[in-house]
Amino acid sequence: MRAYLAASPLIALAGPVILRRRLARGKEDPARMDEKRGYASAPRPEGRLIWLHAVGLGEVLALRGLISAMAQHDPALQFLITSSARSSAQVIGANLPPRTQHQYLPLDAPTYLARFLDHWRPDLSVWAEQELWPGAVVAAHARGIPLALVNARMTDAGFNRRVRAGGLYGDLLARFARITAQDTRSADHLTALGASGVQVTGSLKSAAPPLAADPATLAQAQAAVQGRKVWVAASTHAGDEAQAVAAQAALWQVDPQWLLILAPRDAGRAGVVASQLTEARLPFARRSLGRVPSAGDAVWLADTYGEMGLWYRLASAALIGGGFDAVGGHNPWEAAHFNAAILHGPDTANFLNDYKALHDEVAAVSVPFGKLAEALQDTDLPDIGLRAGQIVHRAAGALDPLAAELLALVRR
Repeated sequence: MRAYLAASPLIALAGPVILRRRLARGKEDPARMDEKRGYASAPRPEGRLIWLHAVGLGEVLALRGLISAMAQHDPALQFLITSSARSSAQVIGANLPPRTQHQYLPLDAPTYLARFLDHWRPDLSVWAEQELWPGAVVAAHARGIPLALVNARMTDAGFNRRVRAGGLYGDLLARFARITAQDTRSADHLTALGASGVQVTGSLKSAAPPLAADPATLAQAQAAVQGRKVWVAASTHAGDEAQAVAAQAALWQVDPQWLLILAPRDAGRAGVVASQLTEARLPFARRSLGRVPSAGDAVWLADTYGEMGLWYRLASAALIGGGFDAVGGHNPWEAAHFNAAILHGPDTANFLNDYKALHDEVAAVSVPFGKLAEALQDTDLPDIGLRAGQIVHRAAGALDPLAAELLALVRR
């Protein structure tokens, strides 16, 4: 830890170069890049402010449920969500809870962090899942800001990487007043790294509220797909897309009422996906060009960010991506809110407990390679979707105890 903190001022020296390179690759928002150097682009609201940080898209969206639970305990609270990736900022921007703002987390340099903390003056700092920025954690702790780590998840591989960092993680984890983990294995890993009092509370994702959709856009889309057999392939990677395209080609050949909404995890890959659709002779409409599918289109290429709430509302079934690649799957709960039948590939390593909960209630379908078209024609799919919706409905109040415990840290 001492070595890291001693070297961290160098991050500020290299920061402008790093950010310019990321900007050139489209990884940064040019209008908000100064946030990465600690310059706020929004005023701090009056009153107590809870700062929550997550890295990945799914982790950021999962924080909404916790924010809603804390807001119910104290309607005067203000919230700040930080993240690092441009894509997560684009999506959360369309799904922000009331009294919530988003900013990018500054690079982990003392001067950047000082600017950030001087401006926002948070009353509580909540970190989600597994990525901890040592400089930010230490800086917040030094100012007496209570720290909590929630929804922690750590695989065996992640644990092995962190063990090699010596006492760094033990020092960091000792600064947290509250630590919760998604599962027993993650809790054991955190304890072995030096955390104390870790509690297993399950995943935040099943308790997050539904994703939003613009009413006017939804009405237009519903009119465009009326009478079609709509399914969505969501957050897809190359392997998922190969399965989805093959399945849609088979279905569409038999019945042109079938319509696939194909939403790549990385919208920047849309050109590659478009070429695959052309090669498969599947006519498509491209969302980024403002098109809606005509009766002759087999696919709606959803190459935008922040519209998954729209796509899930249109579909009766959802293939959740990441299962046909070495990715470990993605979050199934977003689709469950809309009673979409959840289908997934064999690899669900990152969501084992989530998919186990679904399968225990026959609320999801594991699809072998090459069997997706067959699975989509299963007459039991509507009932499977309803059962998934019932699970997330029951989970809605599950975060109240955790919210109360976190707010108790503020009052200390």
